Amino acid sequence: MEKLIVSTSPHLRSTTTTQTVMRDVLIALLPATVASVVLFGIKAAFIVLACVASAVLSEALFCIINKRPQTVGDLSAAVTGLLLALNLPAKTEIWQCVVGSVFAIVVVKCLFGGLGCNFANPAATARVFLLICFAGTLGGGMAPTLSAASELVSGATPLAVLKNGGALPSMLDMLLGLRGGAIGEVCGLAIIVGFGYLVIRRVIHFETPIIFALTVFVLFLIKDNSFVSATYQLLSGGLLFAAVFMATDYVTTPI
Repeated sequence: MEKLIVSTSPHLRSTTTTQTVMRDVLIALLPATVASVVLFGIKAAFIVLACVASAVLSEALFCIINKRPQTVGDLSAAVTGLLLALNLPAKTEIWQCVVGSVFAIVVVKCLFGGLGCNFANPAATARVFLLICFAGTLGGGMAPTLSAASELVSGATPLAVLKNGGALPSMLDMLLGLRGGAIGEVCGLAIIVGFGYLVIRRVIHFETPIIFALTVFVLFLIKDNSFVSATYQLLSGGLLFAAVFMATDYVTTPI
């Protein structure tokens, strides 16, 4: 009779590591990052650099001060910094980027035990924190600096236009990012490309983003009885970005 071998989890093993997953997420975020610089100019690049650098540095210093094993090599801090940066408007000050990144890494992630123990998505929580602290400056968004977007209402986001009335950008402009909003959320096409990469690489399952987005689409289709209006809602704000890069967060998705 064979012995019963009892061992602790995990029982299913894989060559996939946290670093490889995070690297794939960074690659998937590249289209949105490039689009943000093209649409909003060099200020977007500074926001990205400030958020990523301060997030990585915060985690490194936290580990050193608390004499914990260094974890910046898993790239999760870089992903958090980039996610936060792409959720910020182009008018964000660099020091505000640093404050947000430090809050995301130290308060939301590290103080709760590090990666896998955070109660919520660090980047999303930090964005809410910044909005509460600096609502006067970080609310809404800015219009892209491209000349093609010059007719947009001085930086008003499509959601604000839908609420208050006014001329909306064309559906093509919405898809390409020629509308107001956070630097990484405006280009729906770049987000869709990143989504395709993550699905092909099997980093995420397609069901969560699809169900997340379709739920909003169907509800507005019922409410407004308009396919066009429901599509505008889908492409407005940060819905697509949140569906692809935040609703699929390994730690908080089950919740």
